[in-house]
Amino acid sequence: LCRGSWVPVTGLVICLLLCACVVDLVLAQIRYSIPEELDHGAFVGNIAEDLGLDVAKLSARRFRIVSGAKKQYLEVNLENGILFVNEKIDREELCERSPSCFLHLQVVIENPLELYRVEVEILDVNDNSPSFPWAEFNLDITESAAPGSRFPLESAQDQDVGTNSLRSYQLSTNQHFVLNIQTRNDGSKFAELVLDNPLDREQQKRHEMVLTAFDGGSPERSGTALITITVLDANDNVPVFDRSVYRSSLVENAPRGTLVLKLNATDLDEGSNGEVTYAFSGHAPLKVRELFSVDPYMGEIRVKGVVDYEKASVYELYVQAKDRGPSAVAVHSKVLVDILDVNDNAPEVILTSVSTPVQEDAPPGTVIAVISVMDRDSGENGNVDCQIPNNVPFQLHSSFKNYYTLVTSEHLDRETMSEFNITLTARDLGSPSLSTRKTILVQVSDINDNPPRFSQPSYTVYVTENNAPGASICSVSAFDPDSNQNAYLSYSILEGQIQGMPVSTYVSINSDNGNIYALRSFDYEQLRNFQILVQAQDAGFPPLASNVTVNVFVLDQNDNAPVIVSPLPKNGTVATEVVPRSVDAGYLIAKITALDADAGQNSRLSYQILQATDPGLFSVALYTGEIRTIRRLVEKDATRQRLVILIKDNGQPPLSATASIVLTVVDSVPESLSDFGDLTLSPKPPSNLALYLIVSLSTISLIFLVAIIVLAAVKCYKDRETHSGYNPPPLACCCCGGFQPEPPPEVFKKSNLNLQISSAAKVPTNCMEVNGNSSFSQSYCYKACLTPESAKSDFMFLKPCSPSSTPRNNEAKSADNSWNAHSRSASVKNGATTPSETSPPQGRRCRKRQITKKLLERCIKRMHRRT
Repeated sequence: LCRGSWVPVTGLVICLLLCACVVDLVLAQIRYSIPEELDHGAFVGNIAEDLGLDVAKLSARRFRIVSGAKKQYLEVNLENGILFVNEKIDREELCERSPSCFLHLQVVIENPLELYRVEVEILDVNDNSPSFPWAEFNLDITESAAPGSRFPLESAQDQDVGTNSLRSYQLSTNQHFVLNIQTRNDGSKFAELVLDNPLDREQQKRHEMVLTAFDGGSPERSGTALITITVLDANDNVPVFDRSVYRSSLVENAPRGTLVLKLNATDLDEGSNGEVTYAFSGHAPLKVRELFSVDPYMGEIRVKGVVDYEKASVYELYVQAKDRGPSAVAVHSKVLVDILDVNDNAPEVILTSVSTPVQEDAPPGTVIAVISVMDRDSGENGNVDCQIPNNVPFQLHSSFKNYYTLVTSEHLDRETMSEFNITLTARDLGSPSLSTRKTILVQVSDINDNPPRFSQPSYTVYVTENNAPGASICSVSAFDPDSNQNAYLSYSILEGQIQGMPVSTYVSINSDNGNIYALRSFDYEQLRNFQILVQAQDAGFPPLASNVTVNVFVLDQNDNAPVIVSPLPKNGTVATEVVPRSVDAGYLIAKITALDADAGQNSRLSYQILQATDPGLFSVALYTGEIRTIRRLVEKDATRQRLVILIKDNGQPPLSATASIVLTVVDSVPESLSDFGDLTLSPKPPSNLALYLIVSLSTISLIFLVAIIVLAAVKCYKDRETHSGYNPPPLACCCCGGFQPEPPPEVFKKSNLNLQISSAAKVPTNCMEVNGNSSFSQSYCYKACLTPESAKSDFMFLKPCSPSSTPRNNEAKSADNSWNAHSRSASVKNGATTPSETSPPQGRRCRKRQITKKLLERCIKRMHRRT
């Protein structure tokens, strides 16, 4: 098969037949042969076809060739699998004068790993002509030289090898000399000039001839040199060497000036005709002249250059000796210098292919690098052994001699070691041994194989109630040992419910830093603790996540005042207790019971008397609230004793409430205490100002009141339609008439009245409790009747309400029972209303109450402005 073509310098196109060598089944070897000097792109062979590989998979399997040469002479086209010339090859530069020249390639294929050795033989082409060291040679020959005398000539040099190297010499036609061609041990040829007919100086002093050297190439190339012979007068004795051939050995890299051997030649003549001088013969190679020198007088051959066994193991030196007399004739001898190899070349390590970084999940046996080693020494000095440290997860496998692959021996973990500096040691077997170290950096690339890890297995957070919404309550943090995108974390709160509400309505989290924020103000009395589940997720593919539980405990604050449980006012009056006059000291009269919705010290209550009719008569237990007598009662003690008990918690700052109780001292305990409910304040005649206003404005008031009643009736009708199932009492929205005399203001100042207003949840009727220091206090239900300009109206109609008169009153009573004495107490402001004279309840009905004087004054003034 024709594997390639080449173009010689002369421009003639010659087709060479390239024969692919049979693939070595053991070493997986294939061989090609190509001529040198091929142009770029010249076809070498279809290496994919010859190796039986699928061309479509060459790129996927990372097909590549590795060469130990300094230049990449050959390349492979991955699209068609053809091996072609990448750079022009000069055989003489690559292999010098070696009889055979090969390019050693290694083919590496992955997935799975396959290695092939490829040898490309570089064939020599006749691109160099023979050349002589000098264009002209001068020889002095005495006329007495006998026929048959030999005169060595300078050898021609041809850089080509084989048949293209120097083949023969040819001498131009003459009458006295013929040419004799000799062959050296290495196969090279040199020419000797042989005297065929005697010379006669008197007939011809000078002879000129042309020496031509021919190579064996096709086409044949040649080189010429001019030989000029001068005929000398006779010197009848010539020097004689003591040996025809000298032999010596020399260690390579011997220092300059090292003595190789000493020549010895003698001449029987006397004087200058007997003084012998030494020199290299004319046909001594130029390389020899560069490496060695000859002392012209002593005959000592010494080292002149660097002797390298790897370049040549034997040197042939041709020397001559001649006397200094006229017509001196040179005699010749051969010197063989054997070069001894020493271990002077350290191994060379070449990384032909490195695959880095490698993923941390790469299976054992993954190829990391292909390594070639070489040692220019020979024998044991050239045998190389490679090793890597044992403490790395890698191994060296030898596929061919001096070729190694670095593979993983176990699974890698980037989090444990992100990169490896592997020191490869190549050591020869010489003595002393030489070694070379090469560091291979293998980086491990990350995969997302580690989920985030929280710094704590769980978090416990304490938050004081009544916290500010939007404030940070804690922070969670997680760490991901992966790198780059695989280590970027985002935080989120998993879906859940707290008391039936989504957890997202209670807390939120910053997805970047894990800060958790409260979205509402927590109330310890409603929510004491809850759990949230926080998730940290990385940005790898696929993403990995971890969860952590955050336990949030709400800490109590003293934000609830004590609430009186017993005794409670009945029918809006102060609680009363009967005390027999005959009781002894320490008698238990009553017990104040209160509750605090807070916890801990905030709910620990203490009791003390705030006000008392007789401070020395009764005492209250500090922590139980029991009211006991301090001493026996005497006749001069008042029959009615009023106590105001202060209930205070232990919080900071403390909150408190008060409870009032009226104690009645009796000689004996009566069966019924109903009389106390009929006590009323003694009425007093109204002031003259009120009577004057009523009389003067009666006409206008009557008209205004009629309008109010009409508007109220309309409003009640609308309210009845609005509130389904609610039927207001007949007098719920009517103005109260029948003014009665009003007691003077001094009575109310002494009564210590307090108004407590509570709203029912669904009924638009409100309740107001009037508490005083007497038993006349009672609850009032009221309905606000507003005109279209309700923003400017302050009318309020009050009526006492029995506990069980109507469902509406029941709701008012329920609201009244939930009254908080401290936080919900309210007093009448701006003089809008004042309590009217109260009467004891009669049955289960509500009675009309009169409008106070100040309310009436305000009504009259506003009505007057409107008219």
